[in-house]
Amino acid sequence: MIEIDSITKRYGDTTVVDNVSMTIAPHTITVIVGTSGSGKTTLMRMINRLVEPTSGEVRIDGAPNSVIPGHELRRRIGYAIQGHGLFPHRTVAENIATVPTLLGWEKGRIEAKVKELLSLFQLDPTAFGPRYPHELSGGQQQRVGVARALAAEPNILLMDEPFGALDPVIRAKAQDDLLAIQKHFGTTIVLVTHDMEEAFHLADRIAVMDKGRIVQHAAPEEMLVNPATDFVETLIGAGERPLRLLSIGTVGDATENGTAEGEPLAAEVSQRDALSALLWSGREALPVVGPDGAPIGRVTLAGLARRAARPQ
Repeated sequence: MIEIDSITKRYGDTTVVDNVSMTIAPHTITVIVGTSGSGKTTLMRMINRLVEPTSGEVRIDGAPNSVIPGHELRRRIGYAIQGHGLFPHRTVAENIATVPTLLGWEKGRIEAKVKELLSLFQLDPTAFGPRYPHELSGGQQQRVGVARALAAEPNILLMDEPFGALDPVIRAKAQDDLLAIQKHFGTTIVLVTHDMEEAFHLADRIAVMDKGRIVQHAAPEEMLVNPATDFVETLIGAGERPLRLLSIGTVGDATENGTAEGEPLAAEVSQRDALSALLWSGREALPVVGPDGAPIGRVTLAGLARRAARPQ
């Protein structure tokens, strides 16, 4: 658990983070959003003390982070940034092994961890381990950057606009990779982004910052249904709210009894994608299949419309 307790950061007369308190549950993804200059990156960097607070305290599993030497704290907390930050003259394997090597892991354990992470990110260890960053695509570099941040098996992973430099197709794949990796390791992730689409796709909870303060910290659905301020409502986008509601639910949650003709939809796809498929096919309903490919029901246009409507 991460407890942020009355944290403030000032630079001279300028208050960048203003008396922020927030609790982040373990094994969850919290996304911090806001406009440029709202203080979101500064807030996140006070968790691993890359920025020292002016006042207030951050506690990790009940212990103040101030009692841990900074370099030790940062070895225990993964950190991934936009543009990956890989060392250009080290191979992929050497990049991933950076923190485990500093921690004095045995060679065999390091090699096993590098192989495991490359495999998890669908990068063949034999082919990609010996390569250098300039030999990789942007998406591959970003995956290696996240793998490096996870190499020492941190309980916490901080991510600052990690996918901002990627094109939309690669970005979507990187986001799905992150969700799979988080589920695999149970890591507590704090991610900063300005992209609301990304926030709603990834987050268990979203924290909205404005002028250095948290103006709302809530689950995505709660934020969509009950935005706390006009600023939050504007950030969400009033016209996007029905589609965002559908984007955070799966077809499995919207499956009804019955059968339908047409191309079946997997239960794990989003309700927004199901709506798109229904509209494109011109059908009122499509069949839904489970992980084993067996039919489990159908999803209907009318049912999705009810789910996208403003709650009464």
